[in-house]
Amino acid sequence: MGQLKTLELSNPELFQIFYGIDAQVKKNLSRVLAAFREHRVGSHHFASVSGYGHDDLGRDTLDQVFASVMEAEAAAVRVQFVSGTHAITCALFGVLRPGDELLAVAGNPYDTLEEVIGLRGQGQGSLIEFGITYRVLPLAATGQVDWNGLMTAVSDRTRMVLIQRSCGYSWRTSLTIAEIENIVALVKQQNPGTVCFVDNCYGEFVETQEPTAVGADLMAGSLIKNPGGTIAPAGGYVAGRADLVAAATCRLTAPGIGASGGSSLQQNRLLYQGLFLAPQMVGEAMKGNYLIATTLANLGYPVKPAPDAPQRDVIQAIELGSADKLIAFCKAIQRHSPIDAYVEPVPAGMPGYDSELVMAGGTFIDGSTSELSADGPLREPYIAYCQGGTHWTHVAIALEAAIEAIGPAN
Repeated sequence: MGQLKTLELSNPELFQIFYGIDAQVKKNLSRVLAAFREHRVGSHHFASVSGYGHDDLGRDTLDQVFASVMEAEAAAVRVQFVSGTHAITCALFGVLRPGDELLAVAGNPYDTLEEVIGLRGQGQGSLIEFGITYRVLPLAATGQVDWNGLMTAVSDRTRMVLIQRSCGYSWRTSLTIAEIENIVALVKQQNPGTVCFVDNCYGEFVETQEPTAVGADLMAGSLIKNPGGTIAPAGGYVAGRADLVAAATCRLTAPGIGASGGSSLQQNRLLYQGLFLAPQMVGEAMKGNYLIATTLANLGYPVKPAPDAPQRDVIQAIELGSADKLIAFCKAIQRHSPIDAYVEPVPAGMPGYDSELVMAGGTFIDGSTSELSADGPLREPYIAYCQGGTHWTHVAIALEAAIEAIGPAN
């Protein structure tokens, strides 16, 4: 524990990194403030309507603000999206039609999309059951996108390319905005009509641009991750080309209703304030990730990203090597959470996942990964995925306990 305190107070490299993160927070917050000014956001936008949600001025203005922040034609920010997976699913079903092909270009997607696509489960109305074919471009041996393979991967039937920005539950490097821009360019060279769709979960505000600013046609994510600023109580978003956003909202509600339905249920103030806080909260999470990476690497654990590598999302992976250490790590994080600190995480199945998971998340918003959480599937090599953090000092306190629980690498 003394070693960690010394690291916190006297590591000049971390101080320099933290200063750089603060400078980036300032740029991103300036972008958010500019959008609030452009769309003349006022306290009257915090009100809501009931019933069908027609003419919800606060909701509709938030869509415009969000689109401006993301440099997109349009956006739909809705509490009716129950998760990032739900928002992504609406985007997929909104755009794809029977006979189309979906091509994943950054390896297989996150576990919760496997049943959406139809790789697991039957009789649930997956994409495959609706006659949509699926193909994956495996990652290169380096764990990066197979750039050579991508140059010839797109066919005339490839209606959509799925780009998962974050590593998910895989030991790979998450994608940078520059890499996403390169993917889009290579896809469009082969088939200009192919829709480039980005699963943007965990990536918002990690850089000073978003995928829609560099050519992505559509993207989706969760509000209880980065863009909700740790206070959005629920929801998700889609953003991008106006016609594609409209198609996704028709899957959320119904054809003919689309984005015009769905009351914001008196949550507008929290959604606006969450977006305002988001750059700062992401910055704190990034600081926490650097602290985790530096500390655990010094103890001999493989970490991704490495301590000297740029953060590409708000996920820090640590290869712990055993189920016991993974469980102990998560228990320590839970014990130093503000909510449910008395609860002990135990491995269990979870809807949408193939493996048992152990999850620590004593968060104010249930399941929020913009607040500090840690989890991982109980499968080799037993990797803990740390996410979020409202301030890096909380990460430091929880990390001290986790180190005591797992000790140095064997």
